[in-house]
This record gives sequence, C-alpha cells and structure tokens, in this order.
Amino acid sequence: MHRTAMRNLLSWKASPRRKPLIVNGARQVGKTWLIKEFGKQHFKTVAYINFDNNQRMPHAFEGALSPERLIPMLEAESSVEIDPSTTLIVLDEIQEVPRALKSLKYFYEEAPECHVIAAGSSLGIALHNNSFPVGKVSFLDLHPLSFSEFLLALGRAPLANLVEKLDWESVKPFHDELIELTRMYMFVGGMPEVVSAFASSRSFSEARTIQNELLESYELDFSKHADASMAEKLRLIWKSIPSNLCRENKKFVFKRIRESARAREFEEGLEWLEDASLIQKVKRINTPGLPLASYQDDEAFKVFGLDVGLMGAMCG
Repeated sequence: MHRTAMRNLLSWKASPRRKPLIVNGARQVGKTWLIKEFGKQHFKTVAYINFDNNQRMPHAFEGALSPERLIPMLEAESSVEIDPSTTLIVLDEIQEVPRALKSLKYFYEEAPECHVIAAGSSLGIALHNNSFPVGKVSFLDLHPLSFSEFLLALGRAPLANLVEKLDWESVKPFHDELIELTRMYMFVGGMPEVVSAFASSRSFSEARTIQNELLESYELDFSKHADASMAEKLRLIWKSIPSNLCRENKKFVFKRIRESARAREFEEGLEWLEDASLIQKVKRINTPGLPLASYQDDEAFKVFGLDVGLMGAMCG
C-alpha cells in the first residue's frame, strides 16, 4: 500500500536538524505498518519495541534516561544490535510508559545521530496530559488514505497521477469514471484495513463489516483510556456526530447529544476525542480572508469523524 507520508519520513531521515519523530494518529490508520515499511526499505536494521502490555519496559525506564544507559536495554528487548547510522529505533505505543516519552529529549540532546521514531494510538491524549519538552521532537500526523492513495490501492496509478497534478484538461475524459470512483471512496473511506479488503474483493458489504468492527473497537477504547464518567460522555458525543451533521445546523449543537446537555459539560470530551484523532473540529470563519485563524469564530464549529467511510457506517 502506497502512503504519501513515506516522503515525510524520507525528508526527516535526510534532515541535518533531525529530531526524534512522533507519529500521531487514530488507531488503525496504519502508523505501525508505515514505520516498519520505512525501516525495511531505508535502514539496514529496525529495533522495534512495543510498549503495550510490556512488563519489562516500565522498569527499564525507571532509572536514568540517558541513551547510553537505554540503548543496551533496547537492544536486548528488540534482539537487534543498534548502529546509530543504520538502525531505526521504533518505540510503539510509547504513551504506555510516560518516562519513555520523556527520554526522547535525551536522545535529541545526547544522541542526535540516532534515528528514533515513536508512535501510539492514544498519543495525543498522553502528550496533552504530560509536560513535554518543547522543541526536542518533530511531529507527523497520519490520517486515513486520501482519494489519491485510494486510487493507488485500487491499481489506478496513472489516474491518481492526473488527479495529483490537477491537470483538468487531461482529467476531463475520465470524468464519469472518476465520479464513480469518488462514490466508491465515499463509501469505503480510507482506513487501510478497509481499503485493502475492498481492493482485493470489491465487496462493499465486506468493507462495511470491517468499518463496523473498527467503530466497535473505538467505543471499547473509551473505557480503556478514560474513567467511567468520561467514557459515557465520549460515547454520547460519538453517537451524536451523525445527527449533528445530517441536520441543517450552522454549528455543533450540544442538545443533539441529549436534551439537557450544556457545552461546559461536554467540552472536555470533545477535546479528548480530538486529541485521540477520532474527530476533527472545523471552526466557522466570519470572512474568507488570510490568515484564516484571524477570522475564525471559536464558539461556532462542526464536528466530523476521522474518516468518511466510518461516517457512512455510523449513519447506517
């Protein structure tokens, strides 16, 4: 599967000002696959460490956070000898060990020659809740597949290239076909597992089954990463998104969550979902001028899900 974010990773690798990189994004958008594929293609070895349900790593990061101390333990955990110039160090689900997040500062200051990438499915929440050394890391946000990436997954590379170039005269003869492919994308969306299954089977029902499974897993995550009270608020907000969008509201209406809902009661939940990359808040602007931020109305916004295909599944 082709991901355009691979270009960002190559630029990061080549940068003389390279810092440890944090790849952020919702669960199942393909962070781990992308990083491993990048390591396989562009490094001699990959030292991959997953912090999820890992009993050893919290203890490993309890002491000093110097790379000199940590690297031998990362070598033992990954069974890979780390050569700073040819090894990619991958710290997956790093939010499970907050001190591992903090260690990225020391990799930047004491071992800048190391290539370190960290990732996690709820990393945005962890970063929001923990003090983090500003300026010591770089960030890359990974989203579901774009329409062009969707075309590439379906084996339509020449058509994807025309779309990417915005060459409208060349695109014009393929108008009807592109409309049909756009309809496919609106249903299938860009979640990698869904796109992969659809590319193989061309089955819309199989795509929808996987989408429903992903939606169920996201709701289960609410209870895993939030307390009972917050988890219930998250479910209410999550389920209200389609009803808010399908009405002619000019902004997100909290009473669509429940009749007695107030903004202050659910603002933290919206922030949690945004940090988890599960929603996007799109603010209204008063005037279409630049910079847009100067004209935005912070009190008026709409809430969209992370993927158009999942939104379709939520709407049934």
